[in-house]
Amino acid sequence: MAYTDVIASRAAGAVQIDKVLRNTYMLLSMTLAFSALMAGVSMAMGAPYLGPIVTLVGFFGLVFAVHKTAESTLGLLFTFLLTGFMGFTLGPILNAYLSLANGPSLVVSALGTTAAAFVGLSAYAVVTRKDFSFLSGFLVVGFFVLMGAVVLGLFFDLSAFSVAISCGFVLFASAAILWQTSAIIHGGETNYIRATVSLFVSFYNLFLSLLHIFGVMSDD
Repeated sequence: MAYTDVIASRAAGAVQIDKVLRNTYMLLSMTLAFSALMAGVSMAMGAPYLGPIVTLVGFFGLVFAVHKTAESTLGLLFTFLLTGFMGFTLGPILNAYLSLANGPSLVVSALGTTAAAFVGLSAYAVVTRKDFSFLSGFLVVGFFVLMGAVVLGLFFDLSAFSVAISCGFVLFASAAILWQTSAIIHGGETNYIRATVSLFVSFYNLFLSLLHIFGVMSDD
């Protein structure tokens, strides 16, 4: 291949990566807004907590649907169904925290910390362009460990380990943000729908985990 062809190929690859990155963050901002809207609807309705089994079945079912349709426009529909569902399930949790004396400050602190962490981690991956593909092994192991803890929590009282589990989710979500952003900028992820869902779930888990940690640490 001629030198000019190599340059042209690299330039085309860079344009494609920029396009995926731009589309990912554009869709991510839209899904976060829609999820927040659905959380507000759920809170206004006083919707009850759906329970861990319904939540997990709905979540994994919609994630599966997103990945099966990610190469088509139907993937966008399932992406909004997933993020809207997750926002709706968040409403009862937020209502529970807001009922506390210091509830509003807990929610604001958790949301602010989540946003700052997300922006910082994403910016670090984009600016340094470091390859975080080595985190894939940690993410696989971490996923099964955390899912195991969630399943055990359905049958046993793990409240004594709740903070440790939440800290585990914080580390997992942070690593997932670095890994997914790195995958985009290095061409490992070329589908912005899959990338958006991955980053959204990381943001969601990071927020919930920090909210729980801050709640436990508060005086209320």
